[in-house]
Amino acid sequence: MAKLTINEDACKGCGLCVGACPKKILELHKEKINVKGYHPITILDEAACIGCASCARMCPDLVFTVEK
Repeated sequence: MAKLTINEDACKGCGLCVGACPKKILELHKEKINVKGYHPITILDEAACIGCASCARMCPDLVFTVEK
C-alpha cells in the first residue's frame, strides 16, 4: 500500500495531477482555499492509491510525496 502526502498550501490548483492519476482518486477541493487563494488538490480514497507517482511527475509545484 502506498502513502500519498499532499502539501495543500503549495498547490496552485492547476489540476494536471487529476488527469494524470490512473485510479481517478484526485480532485480539486470544492470548498477549501489554501494560503495562496486556490482550491488545493485532495485525495478521495488514499487506500486506492497504487503509488505510481504519476501525480508527482505531472505536478509543477512538487506538492506530492509518494511512499511505498
